[in-house]
Amino acid sequence: SAQLSAAEHRIATAADLDRITASLAPGDTVVLRAGTWHDQALHFRGTGTAQAPITLRAETAGKTILTGKSRLLVEGEWLVVDGLLLQDGGPGGDGITLKGRHHRLTSTAVVGGTYKFFAHLHGYDHRVDHCYFAGKTSGDPTFQVEVAADEPNRHRIERNHFGPRPPLGRNGGETIRIGYSQQSMNNSRTVVAENLFDRCDGEIEIISSKSCENVYRANTFLNCAGMLTLRHGNRCVIDGNFFLGHGKRGSGRCHVGGEDHVSANNYTEGVAQGGIWLTSGVPHS
Repeated sequence: SAQLSAAEHRIATAADLDRITASLAPGDTVVLRAGTWHDQALHFRGTGTAQAPITLRAETAGKTILTGKSRLLVEGEWLVVDGLLLQDGGPGGDGITLKGRHHRLTSTAVVGGTYKFFAHLHGYDHRVDHCYFAGKTSGDPTFQVEVAADEPNRHRIERNHFGPRPPLGRNGGETIRIGYSQQSMNNSRTVVAENLFDRCDGEIEIISSKSCENVYRANTFLNCAGMLTLRHGNRCVIDGNFFLGHGKRGSGRCHVGGEDHVSANNYTEGVAQGGIWLTSGVPHS
């Protein structure tokens, strides 16, 4: 079986990854040597299966440090990235980009740096879990989801820690944005669940939901100067979240525009900007 014949490849550079790519098979693992990797643009591509994904992982979680102009592009199907640390990288572009279907990004951190997006999701059915994203000081959202018109993307963003982001001082400092205004009538069906948003002060929109049929469930917003904002799009659900403002200036709960949303079972305490803002009757908002 693929599992019985699975190979382990140990690499030390992006060029090593390019050399082995054609030979990667379902069940294989690529191990990145511990240490600091400077200016390494990794292109991880392949086709795994649900039962036997192909995994790219750090030799020791958190000890493979990608910095400088390093970045990671993941393309294909059923690929797993595990245990990497991207630190103070940039400039511009994406820190981590997922394209294709059924990828998993887990136990990985992106901290500091001037990437346009720390993580950027294209494609369908990706899972991002148990990751840490913090310290973005440049413009644009920390985490961006593209929403296609042909079918919902159905991503799961769950059990991550979105750490401190200082105020940007202008629009564009969101922690998560799902879609753009021009994608806002597309169904995304992204689930954002059981995440911690910790001092995410980039701007008033902590999450900017610009697509339809997303679910925001059981997240905790702690000491954040902003709100979970349904900016564009319809039929979203906000359920079972905790908004703990501790009186912080700019803290709030939900800013709601669009149609047919459901907000239920949420707990709000100590917010400065009110519990729920409803925007209604604004043509072409």
